[in-house]
Amino acid sequence: MENTHSHTLAMPPIVEGKNKWATLSLAYKSVGVVFGGLVTSPLYVYPSMALKSPTEEDYLGIYCIMFWTLSLIGVVKYACIALKADDQGEGGTFALYSLLCRHMNIGAITSTGVSSPSSRSHNNSLHQSFKKPSRLGMFIERSLIARRILFFIAILGMCMLIGDGILTPAISVLSAMEGIRVPFPKFSKSLVEALSAAVLIVLFLLQKYGTARVSFLFSPIMGAWTLTTPLIGIYNITCHYPTIFKAISPHYIFQFFSRNGHEGWLLLNGMVLCITGAEALFADLGHFDRPSIQQSVVLDYFPRIKIVHTSSSNEGQVYSPETNYTLMVLCVAVILIFGDGKEIGNAFGLVIILVMLITTILLTLVMIVIWRIPTILTVLFSFVFLTMEGLYMSSVFTKIREGGWIPFAISLILSFIMFGWFYGRQRKMEYELTHKIDMDRLKLLLSDPYVQRVPGLCFFYSNIQDGFTPVLGHYIKNMRSIHKVTIFTTLRYLLVPKVAPNERFVVKRLGLKGVYGCLIQYGYADSLNLHGDFVSQIISSLKDHIMNYSTENPTAVPLEEQEMIDLNEAQDAAVVHVRGKTRFYTSKECTWFDRFMLAFYEFMHSNCRSGLPTLGVPIPQRIEVGMLYEA
Repeated sequence: MENTHSHTLAMPPIVEGKNKWATLSLAYKSVGVVFGGLVTSPLYVYPSMALKSPTEEDYLGIYCIMFWTLSLIGVVKYACIALKADDQGEGGTFALYSLLCRHMNIGAITSTGVSSPSSRSHNNSLHQSFKKPSRLGMFIERSLIARRILFFIAILGMCMLIGDGILTPAISVLSAMEGIRVPFPKFSKSLVEALSAAVLIVLFLLQKYGTARVSFLFSPIMGAWTLTTPLIGIYNITCHYPTIFKAISPHYIFQFFSRNGHEGWLLLNGMVLCITGAEALFADLGHFDRPSIQQSVVLDYFPRIKIVHTSSSNEGQVYSPETNYTLMVLCVAVILIFGDGKEIGNAFGLVIILVMLITTILLTLVMIVIWRIPTILTVLFSFVFLTMEGLYMSSVFTKIREGGWIPFAISLILSFIMFGWFYGRQRKMEYELTHKIDMDRLKLLLSDPYVQRVPGLCFFYSNIQDGFTPVLGHYIKNMRSIHKVTIFTTLRYLLVPKVAPNERFVVKRLGLKGVYGCLIQYGYADSLNLHGDFVSQIISSLKDHIMNYSTENPTAVPLEEQEMIDLNEAQDAAVVHVRGKTRFYTSKECTWFDRFMLAFYEFMHSNCRSGLPTLGVPIPQRIEVGMLYEA
């Protein structure tokens, strides 16, 4: 095969003035999304705590715990450390996992060593600029159990974040609406819950307009809140309790626990809510530079859903109708079924502390494997934050029966969906790699005199890059034909947020007349819709590739000219897009686990969106070839 070629697109110059105003605009909008959680999270503490005859020292101890929790976890861990561990502008636990995957060869989690298409990136190019792998990194690469544990931790964090997306709106709106009962005590609890549900429905219906517009609407409200809260605080401190600053002293923490003992430890499950907004500071990073469900879809860990990019300049600002309306139903259900801010607070605290604990574990791995931080500093970081978050988690787990089970139920369902989908995709990839068609087999198939080369251009989609999908052999045997120009196309999602435009299409010849290969590359923050006529873009890339070859080999010019004519004629004749519609055949010899998991995968696969519509392929140009894969 010849060397691959990708066309280069000129990048527009950066205008400093526009860049400055764009940064200020994003900073303003972030007040309504990211910092809204930070400045309102302390409100969640009080409804979730049951103090019995609290004394002044009790309050000082609580304020001291809240101060040091916000300072250490919010400022030191997230603002100073976690924000530096972004994956090229993307934040959150899944971004940390993808960052580790790009620095270690840990994409495969099956015993056969087969990884998903999204995980098989240019490993050589990814590792060539890095230092010698650390001993921990080498251990994780060699250990299948370690890779599976790391994968499970990332999936758990992913599912907990989705649970956070259900509980955050519910507790935020319910806590705000409960304030109505202070000036209007006649308002019943049921009426407050109904009003909260109505407000949530309106807010979710607004999401289709995009993060930028919604945050622009709420930023003045959150800005006013952020400004007035410290002013009110300064006034109250000055007039009523100027000695409150003594609560900064850590000795109040020890006094609080020595005085309250077991009851003080139980109160930690309410105090943890003061730091709920800190995770948003990191997880929402991608909204303002280039979300979690989108990452898992693109990385092939979740069934395909519709992703709409609501911003032309910020790829992280996306909207998914299915996800939005599912979250809306679940949020309203949480309020109407539970309705108690304390129970929702218990569930919320469990979600947040587990996500924070997972973030600490992944950050520790980043420090060791990627940053190569001195051992003493890494041990200090992990000891401090694992101890703090472990204490919080031990207290929060006592509230499992009092609402804490909600995120576990949500995470269990989502984890089952993600595992079932990923398991099915892995089994399908194993079959395709085992039964793939190599170049010699393709030449033999095309040498059959009964196989005709029909006019037109065909894009034949495959998950395999080193060889051809078994569907191709099934197609040729039954159709007895193949188009004069056939481009075997593979969509590859790399473990990076964005792929540069000049690396989007990688084309090559495959050694047979009219047969080419094309690789379409995406990052998990890239749009799945190919804007414009991507067929013409690929043909243009092929022509550039042919021209470059002609320049290097002048004697091949006549053949190259005819090749260019064939490309134009094929494009003018007809364009079709062919992909396999494969299903698993499970015989009686299969284990019950395989039969159950593959049946569940087939159910999801039958009801999820097709991959071709995401490319903007017109329906009349699509052809699906059915084939059974024996499990």
